[in-house]
Amino acid sequence: MTTEERIRLQKQLVETIGLEYEKEGMQPVASRILALLMIMDKECFTFDEIIEELRISKSAASVALKMLQLRNNVEYITFPGDRKRYFRLKRVDPYHIFEESRRKMQLNIENIGKILALKANPNAPNNQFLKEIKQMMEFFIESLDQLKEAYLNRHNSSNFSS
Repeated sequence: MTTEERIRLQKQLVETIGLEYEKEGMQPVASRILALLMIMDKECFTFDEIIEELRISKSAASVALKMLQLRNNVEYITFPGDRKRYFRLKRVDPYHIFEESRRKMQLNIENIGKILALKANPNAPNNQFLKEIKQMMEFFIESLDQLKEAYLNRHNSSNFSS
């Protein structure tokens, strides 16, 4: 595959993944910026490069980058003697991502419990559905620690074998 073909395919993937983030509720420009920073070989982009690459307005880029920074998806770095900001994916502890998912699931479990406590008919179809979702999330939370341990064991043993 030539460099040009790879770059063309990367740009197509930026659009595809951007659309997926949109379906999850992220604004369109933010979704494309996040995808761009994930997919392209270049690890850091200036504000102007993002605008040029995605063909977006400065105001749309500015709003989206602020939102991505607030969500801890993107950060910027600077280099001595260069006044430009270079945006990149924010590198966080990967386990933090799963702990955040655990926290959100736990909050959903608590909210569903409050909802069910206020229902007059616990056997109504919606309530049965909510109970099933609650039980499923409780099971997943219980399993997360075991999965994390299994991953660490596999990851550490593969490091020793290389």
